Amino acid sequence: MDSQEDQIGQTTTRGPAVAAEPLPLPEVSPLDRHNEALVANVRPPDWVNPEPARRYNLVVIGGGTAGLVSAAGAAGLGAKVALVERHLLGGDCLNYGCVPSKAIIRSSRVYADIREAGRFGLQVPEGVEVDFPVVMERMRRLRADISGHDAARRFRDLGVDVFLGEARFTGRDAVEVAGQTLRFKKAVIATGGRAVRPEVPGLAETGYLTNETVFSLTERPRRLLVMGGGPLGCELAQAFQRLGCQVTLLHKYDRLMNREDAEAAELIQRVFRQEGIILLLNAKPLRVAGTATGKLVQFESEGKPGEIEVDEILIGAGRAPNVEGLNLEAAGVNYEAGKGRGVLVNDRLQTTNPKIYAAGDICLPYQFTHLADAAARIVIQNALFFGRKKLSALTIPWCTYTDPEVAHVGLNEAEAQRQGIEVQTFVKQLSEVDRAIVDGEAEGFVKIHVRKGTDKILGATLVARHAGEMISEITTAMVGNLGLGRLAAVIHPYPTQAEAIRQTGDLYNRTRLTPGLKRLFARFLAWRR
Repeated sequence: MDSQEDQIGQTTTRGPAVAAEPLPLPEVSPLDRHNEALVANVRPPDWVNPEPARRYNLVVIGGGTAGLVSAAGAAGLGAKVALVERHLLGGDCLNYGCVPSKAIIRSSRVYADIREAGRFGLQVPEGVEVDFPVVMERMRRLRADISGHDAARRFRDLGVDVFLGEARFTGRDAVEVAGQTLRFKKAVIATGGRAVRPEVPGLAETGYLTNETVFSLTERPRRLLVMGGGPLGCELAQAFQRLGCQVTLLHKYDRLMNREDAEAAELIQRVFRQEGIILLLNAKPLRVAGTATGKLVQFESEGKPGEIEVDEILIGAGRAPNVEGLNLEAAGVNYEAGKGRGVLVNDRLQTTNPKIYAAGDICLPYQFTHLADAAARIVIQNALFFGRKKLSALTIPWCTYTDPEVAHVGLNEAEAQRQGIEVQTFVKQLSEVDRAIVDGEAEGFVKIHVRKGTDKILGATLVARHAGEMISEITTAMVGNLGLGRLAAVIHPYPTQAEAIRQTGDLYNRTRLTPGLKRLFARFLAWRR
């Protein structure tokens, strides 16, 4: 890390705080007491930017997950840190992503359980309904409660200089924000990404929702079209269907979740159709027009034309990196705009300017909060301690929070085949797992791939109601280089659904008992008699 002498010099040149250049407050709707509490934490209207230090060990641009972890981690190590955010601290995860989506998913699961209560011998009174405005208010309340973790004042108390305003590079080691110049030894760009609108004639004129606006709804749309069958589109399609919307999901590929295991995707499609979601696969929207009663969407699906009238359209696919306005050219940082890769980095997350790093959705191929967190930790080590940590060394799990959930880590069969890796696959159906049966959650499986001829785990896919909680056992085994055979020796509490992982290990161990070995054991046991 930079010398203590330099840090002392920075901290002894502080002057009085100065008022920030006024910026329009971000629109947060509806502006009820919950959203007022949110804004008070993550974009305080009365915030006063501090007087900049002479030079910072680290300037962090962007207050989403990657930026917050970078700032808090570096400050905790004694570095002098500045954090710049132009919008809402907490980024997508808190404001438009993980937190609000999981809140409404939880409400939708409760209603689904009530609807299915008869299967468990429970008589639920007729007339149980979803109170959509209350569901959304609960989400806003919980989001506001959690926002204290990302609050400007909390980070100030951690020793971070928090600047609210637009950041713009003015050189290879300087950033300007709200009329003030922040000089740095190292910097990290963590400005994230945003939803992009598909180029569909009439869409802009008739209006649409994105992840940045859908959580502002206070009234339930009776008919909802979701464009995109990836994680976001699938999660919200199922949640809103369960909350009382008639959802149509339009996806350009021949199956949902096209990055996932094909059997997992097929299972989710079956569940979606059972729940009443209309699936339009191999489809593309052609045009949108407003009508007296809604929005008419013309599309092509499986090569055939069609049209559907809906009340709202949710764009659930397509992201662009937030590189605009940063003046990256002045910093010597190469990037791709539009739907490109964003800021270009090497395996150590270093940009073309060796003083500047990047982390999070602005540069990573996978846009997950937990990956942004992990990338920020790499940046701290490499930027401040001359570390050599590599992004490619990470084992990255992810989960799509449908019901059942689909969790994944490492390679799937198709990816292994593309890489020319021979694998052996072991599958345990949840319909054979006692706890899943008694829970009424027997639809799903554990699928683990090992390198052929060994028990080295190369990847896994889990489909289960709590697959996101279960996948970490397999990720830990991969990181710790524990083979599938070793997992068979791990005692799991009975009965649990995670026992399926141990049972998958048992399937592997049985393959080691060749006919020759069985005959040998039989002779040995006969001799012992």
